[in-house]
Formats: sequence, structure tokens, C-alpha cells
Amino acid sequence: MMNRFVSAGLAAVIALGLGAGAWAQEITIKFSHVVAPDTPKGKGAEKFKELAEKYTEGKVKVEVYPNSQLYKDKEELEALQLGAVQMLAPSLAKFGPLGVPDFEAFDLPYIFDGYEQLRKVTDGEVGKAMLAKLEDKGIRGLAYWDNGFKIMSANSPLLTPDDFLGLKMRIQSSKVLEAEMNALGAIPQVMAFSEVYQGLQTGVVDGTENPPSNMYTQKMHEVQKNATLSNHGYLGYAVIVNKDFWDGLPEDVRGQLEKAMAEATVYANGIAQEENEKALQAMKDAGTTEFHEMTDEEKAAWKEVLLPVHEQMASRIGADLIAQIKAATGAE
Repeated sequence: MMNRFVSAGLAAVIALGLGAGAWAQEITIKFSHVVAPDTPKGKGAEKFKELAEKYTEGKVKVEVYPNSQLYKDKEELEALQLGAVQMLAPSLAKFGPLGVPDFEAFDLPYIFDGYEQLRKVTDGEVGKAMLAKLEDKGIRGLAYWDNGFKIMSANSPLLTPDDFLGLKMRIQSSKVLEAEMNALGAIPQVMAFSEVYQGLQTGVVDGTENPPSNMYTQKMHEVQKNATLSNHGYLGYAVIVNKDFWDGLPEDVRGQLEKAMAEATVYANGIAQEENEKALQAMKDAGTTEFHEMTDEEKAAWKEVLLPVHEQMASRIGADLIAQIKAATGAE
């Protein structure tokens, strides 16, 4: 695997070293992601491809690789840094292992009460400052894309925090999500997204958390008997590029790609809520999963258990950053 990364990385470096004349030929952007094409992220990637090729008048070709066709969760960031791919849209929790745990603030349970509060951060100065912290890692952050707010699922009802006791719950790699599941009394199990369906089917894990669109497109509802519409956490992505590649583009091409990304972001975020609502209805219609609407009392009980995770994770994420996010959303 490393040989493939290094070879591709050297090729990218050589291409960059050829100077501006090298860009007379078609520029290829490999855009890799780990979810299905018909998810909000998948559709956003296709919209960027359409607009990028249109605005650059064919100077740029975007190749989209969904469903972990090229790299799994743990491989894709290294591939980007080495130049094997040029663009990714990883979930925000993925930056912790790179030494930028700031983005794990987005994983904090109940830190956002809906999209309006979320947008005050992603579209504001706090969000911009967070993306800027990726520069030292050879990464340029371009945009935030929504997936949506997550629901909990398992083969047993999840009505109260006590219902999680002893359950093996799949999470993506995130210290915050580990703390979240520990607070509920569950056993967090880190597992690649592409392996979750099989893990649920075989009982390697008992349940998981996902926005409805991810749950539906990966057919998790076929192997989960119960789900609670908790909306306890947010799942979003940062669209990122290899910094050397991006900085080496001709200025006019980069401007056209920035325009394409801005419009693709509006599109992707605009459809995210709609796609999740459609996916939830489709799963309800399938009848394989019973969905539970939380009462105010149940949500208050969940918050009582989960909100202390904010303070617990402050030393990792940064108490100042958490305070800035809450100030931006109006929570404090």
C-alpha cells in the first residue's frame, strides 16, 4: 500500500515541478470518498465534478470514486497527503489522528440544536479558523458539507441511557464519540464505514449511530430492528485538497474551481436535510426497523448523561474553542 502511495506522491511532485507549462494539458482531480453516490456527499461530489468541468471549459477533469473504491477511512488522508488523490471529503472526526483534534468539537453530543446553529459556526469565523489549522498538514480546507443529524440504532429499543448498557456500538474513530458511548454505558467499537453492514449483520457490533441517509443507503435498516430519532450529534465533512496540488494550479483555474466548490456546497447542504427525510421515510416504509420519536422527558434524560462529555473533552479539543462555538450558536 505504501509503495502505491509513494509512487503516486512522487508523480504528483514531479508534475508540480514541471511548472506552469505542465498545466497546458488536462488537469485530473481524483475525488475519493467512502459513502454511496446517492448520499448528500455523493451527490455533492458529482455536482462539483459537473461544475468544475463546466467552468474550466474542460481544462479540469474530476474523477469521483465513491464507496471506498480507492481507499478506506484509515487510508484516505495519507493518500491525500502523498498526492495519490487530490480531493477528499472526510468526516470531521478524521482530523484528530492528524494532530488537529479541534474538529472533534463537531462530534460533541447536543452541541448544535439544528442547522441554524450549526451554520453560524461552519459559515463563520470559527469554522474558517479551524480549516486554516490543516495547512501545516499539507491540506487546504475548502468547505464544510452536511450529512445531517444522527440517530441511534440497535436490535433492542434505545429509549433511555440505561438501554445502552453493555451494547457494542460502532463508531468512527473519535475520542469524543468514545466518550459519548462510554457515558451511555455502551462499549465503543471503531470500525470502517464500509464494514458496518456486515458487522451489524453478524453481531460483531450491536448498533451504531448515523444520519438516516447513511443508514438507508448502506442498508443498515435491514439488520437493525430499532432506532431512536435522537438527533444527538452532527455528522459533517470538510472538503479538502492536497495543498501543494492546489497552490500549484494556475490562478484562473483555481478561481474557477473555487466558484464550482462554492456552488456545489450550497447544493450539497441544501439537499442534505431533504435526503435524510426521504431516507427516513423509505426505511419506515420498509417496515424492518421500528423508529421511536423521543419525548421531551426522554431527551432531557439523554442530555443529562451526555452534556458532561463537553467538559470531559475540553482538555483535548480546547475549552476556548468549545466556548467560541457556544458563543457563536448563542448557547452561552
